[in-house]
Amino acid sequence: MTDTSEASTDQFFLRGNYAPVPDELAEFDLPVEGAIPPELDGWYLRNGPNPRQATAHWFAGDGMIHGIRIEGGRAAWYRNRWVRTDSFENDFPVYNADGTRNLRSSVANTHVVNHAGKTLALVESSLPYEITNDLETLGAYDFGGKLVDSMTAHPKICPTTGEMHFFGYGNIFAPHVTYHRADADGELTVNRPLDVPALTMMHDFAVTANYVVFMDLPIVFNLDIAIKAETDMPYRWDDNYGARFGVLRRDDPHGEVRWFDIDPCYVFHVANAFDTAGRIELTAVRYPELWRDNGGFDAEGVLWRWTIDLSAGAVTERQLDDRAVEFPRIDDRLATLPARYAVSVGDNRLVRHDLSTGDAVEHAFGTAETPGVPGEAVFVPSTSGPADESSGWYVGYVYDPARDGSDLVIIDATDFTGAPVARIKLPQRVPFGFHGNWISAAL
Repeated sequence: MTDTSEASTDQFFLRGNYAPVPDELAEFDLPVEGAIPPELDGWYLRNGPNPRQATAHWFAGDGMIHGIRIEGGRAAWYRNRWVRTDSFENDFPVYNADGTRNLRSSVANTHVVNHAGKTLALVESSLPYEITNDLETLGAYDFGGKLVDSMTAHPKICPTTGEMHFFGYGNIFAPHVTYHRADADGELTVNRPLDVPALTMMHDFAVTANYVVFMDLPIVFNLDIAIKAETDMPYRWDDNYGARFGVLRRDDPHGEVRWFDIDPCYVFHVANAFDTAGRIELTAVRYPELWRDNGGFDAEGVLWRWTIDLSAGAVTERQLDDRAVEFPRIDDRLATLPARYAVSVGDNRLVRHDLSTGDAVEHAFGTAETPGVPGEAVFVPSTSGPADESSGWYVGYVYDPARDGSDLVIIDATDFTGAPVARIKLPQRVPFGFHGNWISAAL
């Protein structure tokens, strides 16, 4: 993984393929190496920072969506567009002078999800921004005035009920975190505050068929750093804060949250969680420590599993592998349920872990001299084959340093280590970014 331990002074995110691209393009009928599966009919959209000027941190860059429309076995177009939030042209702070938040101040740079017919660009500090699948910004979305909170960049959509679960955090004053739920039609139905002792950086959480699991971890808002106007994130590791998981029943969203202490650590991203026989199994990328002295990324995360025994009131935890990885993804049709595979980004390769056996295989890119660098891989299920995790494709952007350009790569899930079935050649490089999704034209 990239060593950026001096991120507050060494702005790595302005160099190499982290550096922003200056132009918004629209190119049609893109060249393809190999053959695009004719079943693929939809949009691949991925979000990430693309700052228009020097920023305080990689996380602070203006959001840009890079999208490809695939239909009829061809790459119909590539577009990239900044998300034009209310603060895009006329910058204003997230926090007002009285400590309250302006939820329309946003860089909208972390994720893009589709629910109930709406495509939303997300960053956890603000309201979501609705965009079209052609990447035009429609405006801030507050669920008809019912959401007066920020929205996590990692909502979970239940494949059984169609509900979207999410939370907001960021209030300097309690409640620091609030759990929300929208039904399958996009109607906001639950707004429930959580009792946490301080403003922690709660980036992700987990949902199972019966429970919601919150992660109250020891990276905490630091007012001294926040008021210094330095180039850094206003959060730091706190040895005295502790670490715990909070478990809430889905069928009683205003009921008791049961808290379970765990060993101190930090988690940016959950792979999946499910419940079975009185236990919750949660798999995520774990960092033993992060952001003690600065908001850099010198630590490496590896895949771990926590077993929450609801009867015994205890948690066991174990490391699944020693490979440094991030951005784990599963077949989203199995979110909340037992999924066999999780695909993560490693050093110049994708790693697919078999969560049932513990085995792992890798797909490397480029050559030993000039290895390609993949981003997050999203699973796209086949519409004609078996409804399982091996029937479909993994898609994602891959940077080719040999030509300083990027491709959209399509890998057959039945042959994960084999050559990609297609490489769509893009008209410009796609800077390293965060998360995206495949949006089927059938939705």
